[in-house]
Amino acid sequence: MASKPVTVGDLIHRVASSCLSNRLPCNYTLRDSVDSDLDDDDDDPFADAVSSSDKCRRSPSAAEVEVEGQQQEEEKLKIWEEGSQEERKAAQGAERARDAEALMAEVFDAVSGLRRAYAALQGAHCPWDPDKMRAADAAVVAELRHLARLRDRFRRSAAAGHIPRPNPSAPPLREAVAPYEAALDDLQRQLQSKQAEVDGLKEKLAAATSRRNGRHHPSKPNGPGGAPTADLFTTCAEQARAATRAFAAHLLHLMRAAGVDVAAATRSLTKIPVSSPQLAKHALEAHVTRSLLGGFEHESFYLDGSLSSLLDPAAFRRERYTQFRDMRGMEPAELLGVLPTCAFGRYAATKFAALLPPRVEEAILGDGEHRRVVNGGTHPRTPFYGEFLRAAKAVWMLHLLAFALEPPPSHFEAGRGAEFHPEYMESVAGAPPRAGAGMVVGFAVAPGFRLGNGAVVRARVYLVPRGGRP
Repeated sequence: MASKPVTVGDLIHRVASSCLSNRLPCNYTLRDSVDSDLDDDDDDPFADAVSSSDKCRRSPSAAEVEVEGQQQEEEKLKIWEEGSQEERKAAQGAERARDAEALMAEVFDAVSGLRRAYAALQGAHCPWDPDKMRAADAAVVAELRHLARLRDRFRRSAAAGHIPRPNPSAPPLREAVAPYEAALDDLQRQLQSKQAEVDGLKEKLAAATSRRNGRHHPSKPNGPGGAPTADLFTTCAEQARAATRAFAAHLLHLMRAAGVDVAAATRSLTKIPVSSPQLAKHALEAHVTRSLLGGFEHESFYLDGSLSSLLDPAAFRRERYTQFRDMRGMEPAELLGVLPTCAFGRYAATKFAALLPPRVEEAILGDGEHRRVVNGGTHPRTPFYGEFLRAAKAVWMLHLLAFALEPPPSHFEAGRGAEFHPEYMESVAGAPPRAGAGMVVGFAVAPGFRLGNGAVVRARVYLVPRGGRP
């Protein structure tokens, strides 16, 4: 059978029939088909149709569209999260900066409060007001504790990362805080100096009160006819101890003011191992007492070889008691201004040389002028020497009264390592140790006295645990 010629109409008919029976998977246009038929030189029209269908663009499936949408959503979420993190970091940085500024403001307020409290403490000194002193002292301590709390808070915040790190171009925090720390240290040193001065003034007040009471009520401790009694000796012994404590506190204040190492200076001067300021005070009191009472058992402190007490004991006792009453109301500086080489003047000059070696005098007073004046036969008119004369006069008066009594009191001193006996000793710490506490004498601060009527003026001792050392 002869093949029928293929015309353009037949081809169009065949392609249309195929498209109606089989839908193509892509967008197909007549223009594409016509162009393909016109351009293709192949005789197979179905091959042209299939080739053009492969070359067309395919639309994405639903799964691909969903995956692409999820990727876009994730990218948008990531961008939003990055922006949120940056905003949170900026907010945290601003909050840390605000915390640091608030902390520094509190520090500045605390330092200002400390300055005001210290100014109030200075104002309470002149005129002297004990109530204001206590209130101002409490205020200073409260401000110092507030500063300590701020310091601890800063350290905790810095350790937890709540305080922002400083800018490398900014000065280090240590350099910024150093002036305030130096000022605080200076205030603490001044506070310690003022406290030592307050202790000395308290001792002076106690001594002045004792002298005033004895001057206004001289007949109370005295026996009939104004004869010396054991009660009068006990009162004078307490006055002498108060005067020596006051001078020791004044000496300690001068050491601190001169910038001397108190512990080393006290160890060198007293041969007592010192480990605390309170111990230094007691050690200096022991040194002053030992120096002023050295030779107390002799009628002239071994200043000469007099034996008047043996030649005519009754006349000697009357003479000593007369000197005691005459000298009781006199200022020692006035007496030595008139009679610089009297018995008391020789005693004061000798004890001053024994009390302060030349190197100690130069360290705390700046020169040896006091010693040169004393060696020249006169007595300096300085506040320091006036404090010394008050303590020396109190011991001299006690010595006069001791040799005016019949029988004269005997003095005793507790040795190092001795057992503590409360009937003969008293602790300088104030509270007596408990029974069986195992406390022994570390060193003697002041000797005790046994009077003829059996009364005892107890010795003052510094106690340490058994086997320990001061």
